[in-house]
Amino acid sequence: MERTFIICKPDSVERGLVGQILSRFETKGFVIVAAELRTLDADTLGQHYEEHVGKGFYDDLVAFMSRGPALVAVLEGPEGTWATVREMMGATNPMLAAPGTIRGDLGTIFTENLIHGSDSAESAAREISIFFPDL
Repeated sequence: MERTFIICKPDSVERGLVGQILSRFETKGFVIVAAELRTLDADTLGQHYEEHVGKGFYDDLVAFMSRGPALVAVLEGPEGTWATVREMMGATNPMLAAPGTIRGDLGTIFTENLIHGSDSAESAAREISIFFPDL
């Protein structure tokens, strides 16, 4: 079994879409092995987005991601889970995301695109260790 990490970002919580998003993953057959609603702080976001520290959009990203609660979660499934989750999310820009994807069906704003998902098995392991160090 493989695990991956997701964040239902503050916009998805504000819009009441978390249940719908998680339902898509459960319907696909993934198991939620950990989940917690929490407001993310700057230190945690700094670890999570370390590759973006110092970039022009970083402060706006941290402000958005810390403005309200987000749901952080770990999903488990067969090999390739992280890649399938990314496909289900859709393109980063919701206006370009395919219908049938989370962002394609539910998103409209590039900077507030509902969900984050690990982009590799290695990223998933790193991100899970940040948000769920006891897993």
